[in-house]
Amino acid sequence: MARQRLRDVGSDPDPRFTFANERTYLAWNRTALALIGGGLAAGQLLHFDSRLVRLIVTMPPIVLGGVLAWTSYRRWYANERAMRLNEPLPATGPPRLLAAMLAVLALVIAVLVVANVVHA
Repeated sequence: MARQRLRDVGSDPDPRFTFANERTYLAWNRTALALIGGGLAAGQLLHFDSRLVRLIVTMPPIVLGGVLAWTSYRRWYANERAMRLNEPLPATGPPRLLAAMLAVLALVIAVLVVANVVHA
């Protein structure tokens, strides 16, 4: 069975809400792009004694950026669908994921940077 097009679900919501949902989606994608760019920059600009450490510092933000980009689309779609059907907006989504992953990422990178300085 083919997936029903979003435009064919329910009725059109107030355009202001649709535009707000789109702005939020674009903001999450800017954040995803910044994470990907930050990971690439870290890999090129930070110098560690170990290639493994450089990889550990570089890859998580890049992967998190990719996950966030996909999750932001899923959230946009779920919100748009809920608005079209006059249902409550979904409560879960990127904010919780992003906060948790950034906290873990910051802790791991801090430990690696300190370990690199102590080792040098």
